[in-house]
This record gives sequence, C-alpha cells and structure tokens, in this order.
Amino acid sequence: MGSNPSLSRLVAIMARLRAPVGGCEWDIVQTFDMIAPYTIEEAYEVADAIARRDMTALKDELGDLLLQVVYHSRMAEEDGAFAIDDVIESICAKMERRHPHVFGDAQERPDWEALKAAERDKQAAAGALAGVALALPALLRAEKLQRRAARVGFDWPDAAGPRAKIDEELVEIEAAQTPEHCTEEVGDLLFAAVNYARHLGVEPESALRAANAKFEARFAAMETAAGEAFPALNLAQKEELWAAVKRR
Repeated sequence: MGSNPSLSRLVAIMARLRAPVGGCEWDIVQTFDMIAPYTIEEAYEVADAIARRDMTALKDELGDLLLQVVYHSRMAEEDGAFAIDDVIESICAKMERRHPHVFGDAQERPDWEALKAAERDKQAAAGALAGVALALPALLRAEKLQRRAARVGFDWPDAAGPRAKIDEELVEIEAAQTPEHCTEEVGDLLFAAVNYARHLGVEPESALRAANAKFEARFAAMETAAGEAFPALNLAQKEELWAAVKRR
C-alpha cells in the first residue's frame, strides 16, 4: 500500500473506524449484509452522476463507492479472509488474463463472454445460470439469465418468438383468477418483454431508465404549465396537457 498513499490513508481511516477501542460505534457493528445495500446504492449514484454528466458529483460518488470496497475488504481482513491488497491483486490478474492481446501473445482480442465462461468452467459452477447475482436489478438479471441460457442453445431463433410470447402472457394475465396468479403472469410478461428487447438488440435496463427520465420530464412540464391548479384538474384535462407536452 506504500506506493499509493491516498488509498493507504483511506484504508487507515477505515481501520480506525472499525477499531474495537476508540473506533466509531456505528462502524464497529456493521456486517457484510448490513453494508451491502449501501454498496448497491452507491453504484447507482455513480451511474446517476454519469447520466447527468456531473463530474463534481461523479468524483464524490466514486469516492463513496471506493469506500465501500475498502469497508468490505476491512471486514474480510478482520475475519482472516483477505485484505485490500488481495482485492487489488485479484482484479489486476483478472484484467491481464482477460486481455491477452494487450498483456500476452494473442494477436486478436478474445471474446469477453467466452473468457468469463471459461473461468466459470474452471470454478466448476453448477449449471449455465450459476453465478448471476441475485442483487442485480430484476430487468438486468433477467437479461443475463437469458443470455446465459442462449449460450447453451436455449433461445428463440429470432425476435418473432419472444414477440408472440408477449401476446400469450397478456392473455394469461387477463385470465388470471387471483392476485397471486396475476402477479405471476405479470412477471412472465416482463420476462418476455426483456427477451424481446434482447432480440432487438436493446438493453432493457437502459431503455427503461430512459423511459423513466422521459416520463419525469414530461410530467414536470405538465405541472409547470398548469401551475398550482394541476392537482385539481380532471383526467381529461391532464391528458390534454400530456398531449401538448408530447407535441412540444
């Protein structure tokens, strides 16, 4: 760590916060499970800063995300599992291994997914779908599961299959007799929509994020146009505002 004084300082700060004597009461009692939601939240805040092209915020959010890496590494070191140096060595080795055309003798860039699949095979993963993180956003995890299944030949030959599946799931939603059945069928519909997007070459998580942003912008424009009267408008008036915003 001596070659990177900035990281060494952060590692020392975390060690001090976790110290049984003289540390921070809150930090001392944290566990991997308790910190994991913060780690996910910080990753999303990094993505948000990037989407807003806010470099000042990105600098701060990357620092918060780095703190999460140091935090988990410190807890692992206390358990005798690994330390921050091991984390850094692991990712360095992985990047060199996955870029043999840069760090080795390979003449062409290898297929990234094929390399990762080979690594999973060496780790004796239990099945083609093993290792897809449960904590991923549901749309992103659905896409990854489908891509994994496709690599072993379980996939529609073209977009017509998943498109027809969407119609089938809509019919099943309408036929659902209980809230539980309806929930199940809506889940199947969303899974089919992800599959359709994948076959169209569209990343569903990014597409939905863009749709959310578009809806927020249009809704805010409606509120601005109507002013304080907006909540009291009836649905037809709000629909008219919405149409006007869309035209603009």
